[in-house]
Amino acid sequence: MRVVIQRAGHASVTIDGTCKSAIGKGLLILVGIEETDGQEDIDWLCKKIVNLRVFDDENGTMNKSILDIKGDILVISQFTLHASTKKGNRPSYIRAAKPEISIPLYEQFCRELSSSLGKEIGTGEFGADMKVELLNDGPVTICMDTKNKE
Repeated sequence: MRVVIQRAGHASVTIDGTCKSAIGKGLLILVGIEETDGQEDIDWLCKKIVNLRVFDDENGTMNKSILDIKGDILVISQFTLHASTKKGNRPSYIRAAKPEISIPLYEQFCRELSSSLGKEIGTGEFGADMKVELLNDGPVTICMDTKNKE
């Protein structure tokens, strides 16, 4: 699984002109799923995300987690995170999992992240044409890949 985590002042996702989810201060997470992803990837990411210290403490140092600030999370599925641009100018998405694999993993990831956070998270709609709005706070943007844990 590959995620892009952005610290947000607020974020929302709109589908067909209707706001599906909106959050205040917290994290906007874009998630891409590969064919080889599974429960281990979900477990590792959920634990890492809720404990990631990317929010400022009283001294202005990034020392607090989403749990510490009681922030919100919005998760958006994004197969384009697995784009390969090695050959030519048109990205290939061959590494992105097909819907029959990625939808259940995306839903499981959202359920477990919500449980780890201790409250409901916002989501987009898998496969929909979504308009995502974000006030990137900082900006702080972090990329993680469960196949390349750096």
